[in-house]
Amino acid sequence: MKKFFMVLAALAVMVISANIASAQDEQAAPAAATEQVEEAPATEVNPFDVKSEVPLHQALKTKFIEGGAGFMSLIIICLIIGLALAIERILYLTFSKTNAKALVEKVEDAFKKGGVEAAKDVCRDTRGPVARMYYDALMHYDEGVDVVEKHLINAGNVEQSRLENGLSWISLFIAIAPSLGFLGTVIGMIQAFDAIQAAGDISPNVVAGGMKVALITTVGGLIVAMILQVFYNYILAKIESINIDMEESSIDLVDILAKNK
Repeated sequence: MKKFFMVLAALAVMVISANIASAQDEQAAPAAATEQVEEAPATEVNPFDVKSEVPLHQALKTKFIEGGAGFMSLIIICLIIGLALAIERILYLTFSKTNAKALVEKVEDAFKKGGVEAAKDVCRDTRGPVARMYYDALMHYDEGVDVVEKHLINAGNVEQSRLENGLSWISLFIAIAPSLGFLGTVIGMIQAFDAIQAAGDISPNVVAGGMKVALITTVGGLIVAMILQVFYNYILAKIESINIDMEESSIDLVDILAKNK
């Protein structure tokens, strides 16, 4: 349920941002039209002139339309869903990251003062995978240190699976986005050859339309894949950091139990 609400919140933020960008477009359009009416250019517009450049979001919208609504919409959907899953993972991992060394010290002090039950209370009141591993292992304290160590390993594997939940979907969208772009490229090339066959000519004007669709879809797919790849690698780095804390904390707990047995 928490994951559902996180994904829903991420999608809501993206929708609101898109609405704001659209509103800015609508406000800028009348002003641009007025300037074009009042100022009649006496000379040819220089494409390298900064003043003649269109806003970035307007240029992206134009390229989106030129690339074809079908394939570009699928690529954008991959970006939105992939970012939603990535944001959900980042939030989950951020809340899962705790001060493992401080937890080990609290568990050791509680164990010395109140025994295993006091240590359980500390773990129960602390969030994060390390605390859950400790609590599961301490539940089997009476069975010996060897059994506790085995349960630490099993609990660590469960927490590892929780940390990596959803990563397969992100990697799927990383692979699908450029594939859709390449598919649009192939279709654009087919359209270009169809136009050549219909016109009986290989002039640039005949080929330009299909070639533009082919190139824009490829660029869109590659950009989406690169964006999601950055988030994916960031998530892997956070998971690796938490795994290191889990391994070090497991060793510390076994040492504590061995000293106080």
